[in-house]
Amino acid sequence: MKKKVLLSIFIILISFLQNSCSSKRISKKIIVASSGKIESLDPARANTLKAIQLISSLGDTLYELNSNGELKPKLASEMPIISKNRLQIIINLRKNVFFHDGTSLNSNAIKFTFDRFKKIGTMNYILGNKIKSIETPSEHSVIINLNKPSSSLNGLLTSVNLTPISPTFYKEYSDKFLNEKFVGTGKYALTSFSNEVQLIEPNLNYWGEKPLNNGINFVGYSNSSSLFGALKSKQIDVLLSNSIDDSQRNSLNNLSKIKKFKEGNSPFTELSFISLRTNFYPLNNRNVRLALAKSLNRKLISEKVSYGQRIPTRSLIPPILKKDYQAYWPKYDYSEARKLLQNENYCNGNILRIPLTYRSNVPADKLIALTWQEEIKNYLKDCITIELNGVESTTVYKNLSLGLYTAVILDWTGAYSDPEAYLTPLLSCDEIVEGTCKKGESVYSGSFWGSNKVESLFLESENISGNKRLDKLFEIEEIAANSIPYIPIWISSQKAWSQNNISKPIFNGAGIIQLSDLELINE
Repeated sequence: MKKKVLLSIFIILISFLQNSCSSKRISKKIIVASSGKIESLDPARANTLKAIQLISSLGDTLYELNSNGELKPKLASEMPIISKNRLQIIINLRKNVFFHDGTSLNSNAIKFTFDRFKKIGTMNYILGNKIKSIETPSEHSVIINLNKPSSSLNGLLTSVNLTPISPTFYKEYSDKFLNEKFVGTGKYALTSFSNEVQLIEPNLNYWGEKPLNNGINFVGYSNSSSLFGALKSKQIDVLLSNSIDDSQRNSLNNLSKIKKFKEGNSPFTELSFISLRTNFYPLNNRNVRLALAKSLNRKLISEKVSYGQRIPTRSLIPPILKKDYQAYWPKYDYSEARKLLQNENYCNGNILRIPLTYRSNVPADKLIALTWQEEIKNYLKDCITIELNGVESTTVYKNLSLGLYTAVILDWTGAYSDPEAYLTPLLSCDEIVEGTCKKGESVYSGSFWGSNKVESLFLESENISGNKRLDKLFEIEEIAANSIPYIPIWISSQKAWSQNNISKPIFNGAGIIQLSDLELINE
């Protein structure tokens, strides 16, 4: 309670300074707000869009992808040099780049960052077993030795989770997380952190272009309504759409059309889906999973919940990453769902009960669950009952690998712009026993599904490139779609709205807003 009171006072004070009746703005910092908290700013642990958003402003990656998906040097001084056998990558670093604590960026810092992530990183798929060793032949040259040729190097070299950090500052944290601080090379430096409020200021020693503003106050609101109200009453300057209610997203979209606010949009990269626990009754039965998939009316959910702003999808891969938008996963057909359930001796007095968990702090989740529940009541009430259970998102993420949820609504945005970044985190597995994943990424996604064929295709895709590689990845999805460990729902665009005295929010290709491009205007 004390924390909430302090947060409220903090926001009121900032609002008074920035948006008082006087047209003269005292503070030049921009308030950027979204819902929820940031649990960790450690790049080895961060896995939420909000945390990745902030880390992207506090640190730089070795490379970044432009809007066309092409690799572009950032902390690297030039494009990577890849050996003929594709087992060695040489990266030359920019000189005269410093971390926020004054430590020089050098090859040892890169080695420290990669070794630390390999030791404690939670997003294991980013590195996997790709790296054999890292050499530091000179102060500004790094050699990455691979275990085998890899066609997914873009993800390795552009991932925010591998943002270089100061080996001096993190010396005592080489094997444990540092959640409340961050020392990188980015355009901003962190000056204050709590789970609800983070303050960042321009890095005066930044090696590249400086931010267009004097700092950002990054504020988390507890619920969608207060966030929506804060933008309308001008208590905040910019609102990020993640976790805001869809009716309010629609309202802000309409208000931006009449120039009450400015709206920025990212590509459609955020996937929402239902993870099904495939290693336990009743969803260890493929026909039951298929029946559930066929009972989900995506078009209805999109129209009722998102006002058509989110695109119904029958794929785990966003449309922008597919050469043609093939839809592999089962389509809605409640009559077929009934037949499948009857064949499994459900209906006519034997009702299948499915506990469905949704994240209570993500408004769209509850509406998805309620819409699906209502649709089943209308057409399949003698066969299925959906029992809803709301759980706060951080608790959901902690418990996924424990197998506590029969079915749970989740979302995912790939760490880099490649189909692999959507398939590997959901489908890859290191240890498979009779179709059940005992150890690997699909355990952390709550499905516990594994396929030896999929694993062999992942390996094959690493050794080829271009369309042949994409075909292997699409084959992986087709196999998964036939087994149904998940039910894709829709694909979303990140949105942000700014007051008219703030420049329009701009997103990069990964769905991250460029905080440094936000600028006060008409002052």
